Amino acid sequence: MATARLVLSSDDIPLPALLGIFFLLLALSAFFSGTETALMRVNRYKLRHRAREGHRGAQLAERLLSRPDRLLGLILFGNNLVNFFAAFIWTVLALRVGGMMGAVAGTILLTLIVLIVAEITPKTWAAAHPEKLALVASRIYHPLQRLLGPVVWSVNLIAGFLVRLTGTRPDRDEGQDLTVAELRTLVTESGGRIPNRRRQMLLAVLELEALTIEDIMTPRGEIEGIDLKEEWPEVVRQLRASSHSVLPCYRGHLDSVAGMLHVRKLFQANGSNGLNRRRLENFLETPHYVFEHTSLTRMFSDFRRGGGASSLVVDEYGDIQGLVSVQDLLHEISGGLIGDSSQEAEEDEVQPDGNGGWLVDAAANIRLLNRRMSWRLPTYGPKTLNGLILDKLGNIPQQGQCLELGGFPMEVLETSENAVDRVRVMQAKAPADPTPTATQTGI
Repeated sequence: MATARLVLSSDDIPLPALLGIFFLLLALSAFFSGTETALMRVNRYKLRHRAREGHRGAQLAERLLSRPDRLLGLILFGNNLVNFFAAFIWTVLALRVGGMMGAVAGTILLTLIVLIVAEITPKTWAAAHPEKLALVASRIYHPLQRLLGPVVWSVNLIAGFLVRLTGTRPDRDEGQDLTVAELRTLVTESGGRIPNRRRQMLLAVLELEALTIEDIMTPRGEIEGIDLKEEWPEVVRQLRASSHSVLPCYRGHLDSVAGMLHVRKLFQANGSNGLNRRRLENFLETPHYVFEHTSLTRMFSDFRRGGGASSLVVDEYGDIQGLVSVQDLLHEISGGLIGDSSQEAEEDEVQPDGNGGWLVDAAANIRLLNRRMSWRLPTYGPKTLNGLILDKLGNIPQQGQCLELGGFPMEVLETSENAVDRVRVMQAKAPADPTPTATQTGI
């Protein structure tokens, strides 16, 4: 009995069928390429937020990305598999149409087709819409990872061994934690996603660790206090006129501090008519001292533990350099949103001159100027504009003297014996440079 053996060859498959298979494989290749870019580029923090809100696709994507080595093994296995099959089908087509020369020309054409259709185009689109594609792809890759688990596991086992030879642990997803500097950049470049006021507050909080009490304290020369050696009517007048809730009380000079006085509590307990010197002195509280180079985060912890509403700031020799309060800290944390008279004073420090420039009080804090005016004057070294000018010029400038700091031309308008009082700041000639330069003219 004769037997027949049927052998199916590539010549038996019609050309339209081969073309259909080829374009299907090309589409699968584009899918693998695009989803690889999308999953690797997707914002992990937005993904985590959506996963916590219960989005199924985000939960699956986060689970897949917890082991990027397994995910990449699955994607690359699938991508290379369909690419090799597509190359095989294309070779068959080229041989049937043009013979050996057709196969050579077809290889060049196939390279261009795969590069444009299956690589550049899907990856570019995925880079522009990573979240949209990642959430869809995760629903496909999750069951596919289970289906091809043994194959992917074997591939990852070999690849993981080779990776470990380089000293890398593929099971550790490192590099996703943001540093403070990176988080600051993220907030700064958030654009319209975060309102400007909230962005200022977030940036102020991120700067706390880098700032010290010296950066926000009221300087010694501007401290408002009560001299207990003054005549009693003058003491009462100062108490009633003061806008501060806590005042240092001293005898003769600030280095002889008798205590800190809570003005509101004093008047609530005694009234203005029943108040006398003895009752005032009995109301004084032991002053709290803090070192000028203490970080603001440490200061915040001290205040939370009951370190007092206000503290006197001292240097390494124990000399009083300034005063800092809870209001100063809140003003800094809020990015200038919280503050009473200090905020009004800050607004008075800069006034437009009518010619596109500004009239600036030289005692203004440089950081606050930068924050309010979006300038980039250097903040290392001197804390005030006066200090920065004196530090760069090396002497007390004359009225009318000009200089340039951080890209801003400046003119000294008013000076005293030992300080610059008022400065005109003109528009920057070029983008502000954080490295100051000083040029002298009009001497």
